[in-house]
Amino acid sequence: MTPQLIDTHAHLFHEDYADRLDQVLQRAEETGIGAIICVGLDLPTSEQAVTIAETYPKVWAAVGIHPHDAEDAPPEALHNLESLATHNKVVAIGETGLDYVRNQSPPEVQRALFQGQLELARSLDLPVVVHNRRADDDLLATMQAAGHAKGVLHCFSSTPEFARIAIDFGFHISFTGTVTYGKNRNESVLKAVGLERVMVETDCPYLAPVPHRGKANEPAFVRHVAEKIAGICGTTLEEVTRTTTANAQELFRLPNGSSG
Repeated sequence: MTPQLIDTHAHLFHEDYADRLDQVLQRAEETGIGAIICVGLDLPTSEQAVTIAETYPKVWAAVGIHPHDAEDAPPEALHNLESLATHNKVVAIGETGLDYVRNQSPPEVQRALFQGQLELARSLDLPVVVHNRRADDDLLATMQAAGHAKGVLHCFSSTPEFARIAIDFGFHISFTGTVTYGKNRNESVLKAVGLERVMVETDCPYLAPVPHRGKANEPAFVRHVAEKIAGICGTTLEEVTRTTTANAQELFRLPNGSSG
């Protein structure tokens, strides 16, 4: 069977999809998207991600609290995430991590909640979906302190050197539509590490790839990300699909065929 692409990071609960999620997912299936991971940003959206995954066989869920929302997380947040994570369609903890660009939550609060989610993921033997913006050193230190080396740095935007550090630590990295935005750091990262531990994602409804840039993104568009990566790496779309899908299936323990 020819492998299908996996969109490893989508926010299908976003209001942009409120009245058209069926159509969006139908387009994804018609485009050859075999599975989608719907990633929560806080407790309410994590609950929504689980509900969506329950409803659609090819959707899976990740539950977590984004660094922007760390300051607003209730004291029982980790306990609530642990309860959500017992669902059989939950394949990861996240989106968690550190964001030192917007700093919508104090850095020390971000770090504490990030470490708590890493430790939760370790205790549940689940991978983590990690957000990182200009926080490489603290991110790595927190991951090392938690002792959890299984996850993905999503929407990778750091240096080739940090990509190698993350991969050697045990993590995957994934790329969004930003890889199609002309010459950028993504290109140098991919040329340095190749397809080793690489996955593809949309981060929809954000970061729509060329030729849809400026419009609402959706899982069907992850094909454009894969095509661009193939061009950068000097290989075929089929090889990018085979490798990134195998990486995603292994990390998130998705079944072959990736439908539930």
